[in-house]
Amino acid sequence: MNEDVSQLVMVAAVFLLAGAVKGVAGMGLPTVAMGLLGLWLPPSQAAALLVLPSLLTNLQQACGPAATVLLRRLWPVLAMVAVGTWLSAGLMIGGHPRYLRGALGVLLVAYALLGLARRQWTLPPRHERWGSPLIGLVGGLLNGATGVLVLPVVPYLSALGLPRDLLIRALAACFGTATLALATALVWHGGMPLSAGLPSLLALLPTAVGVWAGTKVRRRISPEVFRRIFFGTLLLLGLQACWQAIG
Repeated sequence: MNEDVSQLVMVAAVFLLAGAVKGVAGMGLPTVAMGLLGLWLPPSQAAALLVLPSLLTNLQQACGPAATVLLRRLWPVLAMVAVGTWLSAGLMIGGHPRYLRGALGVLLVAYALLGLARRQWTLPPRHERWGSPLIGLVGGLLNGATGVLVLPVVPYLSALGLPRDLLIRALAACFGTATLALATALVWHGGMPLSAGLPSLLALLPTAVGVWAGTKVRRRISPEVFRRIFFGTLLLLGLQACWQAIG
């Protein structure tokens, strides 16, 4: 009994921390949660716990002023993220995604270091017509194979020059779409039982509290501090992906 209570407390603490990271930086919930839960839980159980917290917190962050306008602009990215995820989800079950995650980690570290050094690119609006579906498809294929949606979607959204709050909403919309597409694809392929929904529901409350607290912090910091946190988070996520690949 005491062991069960201790495990519940540890799971709640992990999702509280992961939610706070997402609230401040707009991302990082799956990576932080999977990295810490993986210290004592099998990856399949950790992933099952993550589904509802990730999906619902992203939905909450994606909503707000100008959400309809943003959705109209981003729908090609979102649609192709879903398509790409469904096309490659079978690789996660039968393949070895950690090596691909390691390669993504190296690229992510490089991009984060360039961002911290203020080397950032912008994409003219005229290129969004072809760029959005292409980036969405590539990101979806990588998400289905590795369970990670970062490259090339995050750099692409950053290059659009969106204001801070709109960038957070855009990230949340993409991450939420990726989570829903991956969960349904894994259920379809038999990689995730429907019974995983209840434990995931229990993890929702500490995640929501963490996101709420992190959002409060984000709204009090300057754009420059947010830029450093944003790229610093990307750097840590990239390093963690590299560590998992060689571990």
